[in-house]
Amino acid sequence: MLKDKVAVVTGGSRGIGKAIALKLASEGANVAVIYAGNAALAEEVCQECKDAYKVNAASYQCNVADFDQVKETVAQIKKDFGTIDLLVNNAGINRDGLLAMMKESAFDEVIDANLKGTFNMIRQCAPIFMKQRYGRIVNMSSVAGIIGNPGQVNYSASKAGIIGLTKSVARELASRNVTCNAVAPGFVATDMVKELTNDTAALEAQVPLGRLGKPEEIADAAAFLLNSDYITGAVLQVDGGIAM
Repeated sequence: MLKDKVAVVTGGSRGIGKAIALKLASEGANVAVIYAGNAALAEEVCQECKDAYKVNAASYQCNVADFDQVKETVAQIKKDFGTIDLLVNNAGINRDGLLAMMKESAFDEVIDANLKGTFNMIRQCAPIFMKQRYGRIVNMSSVAGIIGNPGQVNYSASKAGIIGLTKSVARELASRNVTCNAVAPGFVATDMVKELTNDTAALEAQVPLGRLGKPEEIADAAAFLLNSDYITGAVLQVDGGIAM
């Protein structure tokens, strides 16, 4: 169903974003990988998409928190690929710390990258989707945005905000055949989680299914929502049962 569609994946150079880019390519989608800093990793993902699945893929450096940069990047992707059909807002950062000691900059940076970045991308892609009367959006939230997490007031707030944003966008764009959903992962075996703690066993102990998630499992959920014509405004928890 995704064959020949054009997918934009933010934060697509590693971890969950990389897994999503490869998953969509495996289903025949052409992929635009947006990355923040590591051009080599982003290009590796694109090359893997092209070599393994014979699709078109290209990388674009963009700070998704910068409205003007996003506008320019989306315009360039549309020029290069002809259109955009699918958008996965996966880019995100964390600046963890306890509330009582958190600097204002740590809060602002996370909100700007995670929440405002998601808005910026949807804001620039929405006119394309509305004009062609087709678009599929998946935003990456987190169980932290559903149940909270000590030491992550900024991250949790950004991910909770993404859920509200998702539901409002879904209501606004439904009449134009544009869906907008969110995936809420739990603890996934990525670099971000490794930076959170060295004690993987402690994280696994919080998961009813007893293990960390795999990036490919989050990618499967994103692809499922992108393939659906009748799911919108949903939040799909892929967390091993943490937030049940």
